Amino acid sequence: MSGSRSRGEDAPPGVPVEGLPTGARGPRRWLTRGVFGIALASFLSDLGHEVPTALLPSFLVGMLGAPAAALGLVEGAADALAGAAKLAGGALADDPARRRATAVGSYATTAVLSGLIGAAGAPWQVGVLRGGAWAARGLRTPARNALLAEAAPPAAYGRAYGFERAMDNLGAIAGPLLGVALVAALGIRGAILASAAPGLLAAAAVFDAVRHIRARGDAPRRTTRRVRPRIGAVLRGTLGRTMAAIAAFEVGNVAATLLILRATEVFEPDRGARGAAALGLVLYTGYNLAATLASVPAGRLADRRGPRVAFALGAWLFLLAYLAFAAGGSGLVLAAAFVLAGVGIGCVETAEHAAVARLAPPPVQGSAFGVLGAAQSLGNLLASSITGILWTTLAPGAAFLWPAGWMAASLALLALAAQRTPGP
Repeated sequence: MSGSRSRGEDAPPGVPVEGLPTGARGPRRWLTRGVFGIALASFLSDLGHEVPTALLPSFLVGMLGAPAAALGLVEGAADALAGAAKLAGGALADDPARRRATAVGSYATTAVLSGLIGAAGAPWQVGVLRGGAWAARGLRTPARNALLAEAAPPAAYGRAYGFERAMDNLGAIAGPLLGVALVAALGIRGAILASAAPGLLAAAAVFDAVRHIRARGDAPRRTTRRVRPRIGAVLRGTLGRTMAAIAAFEVGNVAATLLILRATEVFEPDRGARGAAALGLVLYTGYNLAATLASVPAGRLADRRGPRVAFALGAWLFLLAYLAFAAGGSGLVLAAAFVLAGVGIGCVETAEHAAVARLAPPPVQGSAFGVLGAAQSLGNLLASSITGILWTTLAPGAAFLWPAGWMAASLALLALAAQRTPGP
């Protein structure tokens, strides 16, 4: 980012602005219009695509008559496409001009394809649309994160990424509630079709953020460099050692659905199947709420003490949560475990993005975010698959010792990286 900004520039209407410590260029504000626009896009996009996500089981199995296995196949293929697309998106995001076009186009594509699921007449059509939407979602992730690094002052990366994560989690909470309202008014097909509207508004918010970033006088020039992910450059030095700790964490970051399943199994003997399921969803809402509330404070911690500290705090909270899930115990213990995991994911996701933005050289920043996204996708797949296998072959309590061990490994790798590279 180049140039200084006046007090009145960049502030989104109606949004309070927080000052940063005064430096050589005077006061710097982190909640710029670019940061606000990108965070608003995350909220609106999650608000939109959580509707078809929540309704997909009822639509695919209940209305189209597909077997339950088809749901798993559709979701597994979509997640795999999203992970692969993050690497490709990272290569595109290395070029500042391409990252802008990729971000705006991918937000719009995700919205349109997700909404069109409501018009599908066969399970294979749902699979194609869901896979395309998730591929576009993966493609945009590195571009969005690189744009956020452009929009925020480097001294406030933690707060900027924390705010974006908080808005994303808030969308994940509000999306299913919007789905309930839309189903009541429009039915399942109509609700899925209408869910495209928030996603298109997200594309408009990103477009406004992009236009604002260009208006600062640092608009990029398109290059003709061949598009390829620069993975080798990302995995060297301090950034590479940090990525190793992140990868270890992600191999232990199991899907929240397994946490819900653990809660329902513990509660079912006393509350019955329906009561246990309802309580599990309440605890999952608490998990998302805890993540939302923790993200910005985690960003402050990352800015003041460094991303390593915020990341370590999150990993420790996950370690404690997994040990509680392994033990089972009372409802109060499990409720505390959901809150610990929610605060932990709020800390870790914020710290991961802030660390990559801080450590990655600008020419490979997009590739760095692509590698981060791919590590998250592949790690989550391994974490959930292996934990599920251990759950089935051994016992639920023993299964949660697997991700707990990876939390400990992540903390050890982080400590090793800190010893080799002093500082935050």
